[in-house]
Amino acid sequence: MSTPDRSPVAAWALVLVVTVATSVGFELLGLPSAALFGALLGGMAHALTSPTPLRVPPFTFRIGQALIGVTIGSLVSLSALTSMGSALLPILAVTLGTVVISLFAGRVLAVRDDVSHVTGAFAMIAGGASGVVAIARELGADDRVVTVVQYLRVLLVLMAMPLVTAIVFHPEHGLGTFHPGGASLGTDLAYVAIAVVGGLLVARAVPVTTAVLLGPLAVAALLSSSGWLGTPAVPTALQWVAYVLIGVQVGLRFTRASLASITRMLPVVLAVIVAMIALTAAMGAALAWLTPVDGLTAYLATTPGGLFAVLATAADSGSDVTYVMAVQLFRLLVILLLTPLLAARLRARHG
Repeated sequence: MSTPDRSPVAAWALVLVVTVATSVGFELLGLPSAALFGALLGGMAHALTSPTPLRVPPFTFRIGQALIGVTIGSLVSLSALTSMGSALLPILAVTLGTVVISLFAGRVLAVRDDVSHVTGAFAMIAGGASGVVAIARELGADDRVVTVVQYLRVLLVLMAMPLVTAIVFHPEHGLGTFHPGGASLGTDLAYVAIAVVGGLLVARAVPVTTAVLLGPLAVAALLSSSGWLGTPAVPTALQWVAYVLIGVQVGLRFTRASLASITRMLPVVLAVIVAMIALTAAMGAALAWLTPVDGLTAYLATTPGGLFAVLATAADSGSDVTYVMAVQLFRLLVILLLTPLLAARLRARHG
């Protein structure tokens, strides 16, 4: 059945309405990266119902990548990372173990004819979902599959975490709250501007595929660690802008065939994600055995996704929030730094 043409104005109106409505709904439900989900559905709403092409200027995708890089970099705390101290080797071992689990899971997914090895690897890599989604296409992966699988993993992690915490560890509640930081609006905006401009200048000078994300991330992390601007954060509105710029462009690339393909792979994806969650929980148990840290803190530190929810749970249960943040950020940074090398190796090996 043919689909009707739609004028560009009507098409953008549809994308905007669906993006806003679903983003607000997802935010009220407490889903992570609600605006990215909403924009993804907004782009899909047009792409799947009309052949009218919508072209988004390439620079907007780079702006989205840069803002996501700054958002990740603003979380980096030098004091938190140095607090790992003597536990660095076990943490490194657990981090590399998690990467190996992710790559094996990606290899299982890539058994399907419609999933490349690069796509499988980055769809399943455990850490920094928004960052991985933002650079997936540049790495040679199908960003549609990566987006759906990455956030499905995050959603399952968020569903499993309170159950595991309550059933296995029986912690007390209401012991603390997590505050992500933030200075005055003017300081936050200055921080974002310096990190984006400085990071994009770095990206132009560094011949790395993912430099548009990693450059702003590095500059933002340096600014945060220096304390020059206090404890700045990326304003929520700018985070939403970043997610929308990424999500809508991924959504517009959907076709009915690609949607059907992703739907067919969901049973396998769900099984692999559940296995990943179980194996990373085992890594947490290993971390608790190798270091003096308690079991709940180790479990939360190795949970593969949902950083802010993990930190909020750690604070509420009285776990070591600094330790949890340090391990989570360490894994996130290792994964984002390894992605260009990993993608190049996978492409060279499997074509």
